[in-house]
Amino acid sequence: MTRLVNDPRRFAADALHGFVAAHADRVMATPGGVVRASAGDQGQVAIVLGGGSGHYPAFAGWVGEGMAHGAVCGNVFASPSASQVYSVVRAADNGGGVLLGFGNYAGDVLHFGQAAERLRAEGIDVRVLPVTDDVASAPADMTGLRRGIAGDLLVFKVAGAAAADGLDLDAVEQAARRANERTRSMGAAFSGCTLPGATAPLFTVPSDVTALGLGIHGEPGIRDVPLGTADATADLLVDAVLAEEPPRAEGGYHGRVALLLNGLGATKHEELFVVFGRVVERLAQAGLTVVAPEVGEHVTSLDMAGLSLSLMFLDDELERWWTAPADTPALRRVAAQEPRRRELVEQAADAATVPGTSESHEWAGRLVGLLEVMAQCALAHEEQLGALDSIAGDGDHGQGMVLGANGGLRAARRAHAAGAGARTVLIEAGAGWSDAAGGTSGALWGAALTAVGGALDDSAAASSARVVAATRAGGQAVTRLGGAVRGDKTMVDALLPFVEGLEAAHRAGVHLPHAWCAAASSATQAAQATADLAARRGRARTHGTSSLGHPDPGATSFALLMSAIGEALTIDSPTGELP
Repeated sequence: MTRLVNDPRRFAADALHGFVAAHADRVMATPGGVVRASAGDQGQVAIVLGGGSGHYPAFAGWVGEGMAHGAVCGNVFASPSASQVYSVVRAADNGGGVLLGFGNYAGDVLHFGQAAERLRAEGIDVRVLPVTDDVASAPADMTGLRRGIAGDLLVFKVAGAAAADGLDLDAVEQAARRANERTRSMGAAFSGCTLPGATAPLFTVPSDVTALGLGIHGEPGIRDVPLGTADATADLLVDAVLAEEPPRAEGGYHGRVALLLNGLGATKHEELFVVFGRVVERLAQAGLTVVAPEVGEHVTSLDMAGLSLSLMFLDDELERWWTAPADTPALRRVAAQEPRRRELVEQAADAATVPGTSESHEWAGRLVGLLEVMAQCALAHEEQLGALDSIAGDGDHGQGMVLGANGGLRAARRAHAAGAGARTVLIEAGAGWSDAAGGTSGALWGAALTAVGGALDDSAAASSARVVAATRAGGQAVTRLGGAVRGDKTMVDALLPFVEGLEAAHRAGVHLPHAWCAAASSATQAAQATADLAARRGRARTHGTSSLGHPDPGATSFALLMSAIGEALTIDSPTGELP
């Protein structure tokens, strides 16, 4: 809900006042809305947009060079009055005529139309353009009845760029109408929005449902479907919009599209990016090329959770205007630049892996098998590790271990498939683990695997002594990079007993698989003993003694993975001989 309110009846006015103060270099207040702070070019067509408040950045956020000259701002979800429209147009007019743009809603049509009549009577040439992009609100043969939703951005961007090109009013209107005819949108909501001062949302959506075809004024969807994954939601939106794709090569359209994936107020950018990945995949499968996509909040509905997809099917002129420079508070486009040169990056990515000897490559294959064991172990204990981490951390350790182990495994498999030996396979696994997991544990595990690999060789199989020495190198990398010591309640509390136990067993003549199991047992006991410690490092440190009575998740995960490797080694070599 909208919490930061003074007088709910003045919410729109208060928000506009703050907006102008925040962007005084670009906009200035005028009765009824805002206009550009800088004087427009004399004789240029003025683009004046508008509608109810509650949709920021629409519409005031689009006032600026290359886009709108003014925006009329009504009350929350209410059309501005004709007198407000008249006032803003008078302040924005450059003498070249005015194009009025708004979403196709009854109140907007009436008030903008009424203002246009008065302005025409006073000698100002005014054209009116209701945007009709919402495919859910009327069938394809009745597009004039459709609502205007997030497609507003695409249409008004074209109109503003056409005006900036110096076109006359007839040509600007023609460009904007063509943009509107080529723009299609579909939205989905997961919750309703709450008006300022209200205690309940305008509508509700069950937690397991997606409402398709919502409006942006608190109107519920026209059809409910079960809530699916991000990919499933993307498919619903893409299918709905592409159902009205025009024929290729008709009217200059050759499969290039402008795209807006719009958040409605409470759906975060990260969620939108997840959906966007699937959207561009689907469009590529359909043979479409996406031009200058926008992903973010552009036409919102207060605190509504949801999103919408808008496509504009481009011809050459529409593409040029869509990509043209703009400088507004909410949309900034710079002049097109040549793509950055990628030769060096591509060369590095495509560099051939130096193959190891057959002996080392065979050893590397066994290491890949052990990384598979680690990935399986991490997955099996993901929930347990996450629960431990949530006591005095952020609860993501289980997920991080799964991501890291699988990232390391993928990298190791690629290197091994390219013929790498043991050294290169583990170094690549370290980089893959770190990249996939991120965070503290990702860095430490990545450093450990890299150091272990660096102590091995691509030209020969490793002896037991070499493996033990490499394990010591991995432990030293962790302590050196992380700075933790025994007793800090970290991974180090299990790692050091493991390394020391492995070395001691090896010196006593115990074969490596059995020595590894004994060392893993020591690590397990040490990890359990961290329950008696108060954390002195990491996020848990800030929670004081709250972790007392619970073992450290990092130490626990280390002991689990080492135990899983020990079991795999003894299965492969029941006699205790080094595989």
